[in-house]
Amino acid sequence: MTEGAATMSKRFDPKMLEALVCPQTRTLLSYDAERQELVSRAAHLAYPIRDGIPILIVDEARPLE
Repeated sequence: MTEGAATMSKRFDPKMLEALVCPQTRTLLSYDAERQELVSRAAHLAYPIRDGIPILIVDEARPLE
């Protein structure tokens, strides 16, 4: 695999938002591409995306201000 292909495979696919919900509230998430996070406005949490994989663990989420 080329370096460019490896980078592409590590990106989050926004189409995944159709299947993902906040684990705490079961509500929809929004994608913040700049911060590489999935945001739950209902829970006031931002879940990190690492190497293209959303980490939907409440203890790993960043509280929103």
